[in-house]
Amino acid sequence: MVDYALQRRALLVDVHAGRTPLAGVQDADPYLLRAARFHGEPVDRTCPLCRKERLTHVSWVFGEGLRQISGSARNPDELEQLAALHREFTVHVVEVCRTCRWNHLVRSYVLGTGRTSRRRTVGE
Repeated sequence: MVDYALQRRALLVDVHAGRTPLAGVQDADPYLLRAARFHGEPVDRTCPLCRKERLTHVSWVFGEGLRQISGSARNPDELEQLAALHREFTVHVVEVCRTCRWNHLVRSYVLGTGRTSRRRTVGE
């Protein structure tokens, strides 16, 4: 697992000190905001910028074996199902504020069975 807490903290220090403009960090695109609404998990942490809303964590999945669903948002139940079916894929968790559009990568990790799937050939 890779945790991006130090990078997040440094960015927030720069924002509060005026070295990084708010426009540069309040830039969640509409797709991310929709994913937060429909696939996200609310967390017990308020937005570090607007302090108006609880943050939402959105989990994005990436991996060759996932084919067409690679690059999509998934909820925890779907992650569990995918982990049981696929050898290996990466999950990127992004925190997002649906009010002010703050977003930041929180952590990334690998899920899957770890087993190599054996493909059957014709004649087996």
